[in-house]
Amino acid sequence: MCDYSLQDVASRPAKVGDKLITTQFATRFSKAFTRGFSAVDEPSVAVCLRPGTELAFEAEVYRHFTWLQTLFFNKDRWNTGQKVGRFRQINLDKPFTQHDAIEFPDGQIVLLTRLRAQQRATVLQLPAGTHTFPDQEQTTAQHSADPVRAA
Repeated sequence: MCDYSLQDVASRPAKVGDKLITTQFATRFSKAFTRGFSAVDEPSVAVCLRPGTELAFEAEVYRHFTWLQTLFFNKDRWNTGQKVGRFRQINLDKPFTQHDAIEFPDGQIVLLTRLRAQQRATVLQLPAGTHTFPDQEQTTAQHSADPVRAA
């Protein structure tokens, strides 16, 4: 799913094997920037992940930090030390906060908006029940258009 902050951005669902990159998007909704995933070859289109989607990153994942944070914290703190993670949503009881996050095997959870831009990942696996096949979509469309079967 794409977070509410990306509702003004063109989007599409993720597919197994997609090559993604963390991207900073400009949005009219928030009149600011937000971060999410885009396909490497479609930088202006957000790729929406479903909870449970597994990702493999090309390198260890880094959090985004501001110059002010570097004054108070060691830069090593921004490296998660992880290269694989699972997409999930958090804080669903708070409607106007960021929900999209990556959970790493060691239990760390990092919001997508807090990931450093330009990090590359590959979609390894989608959650169960999200796979559709072209034959099924066509068959479903034919059945709904058939008045005998619809009755």
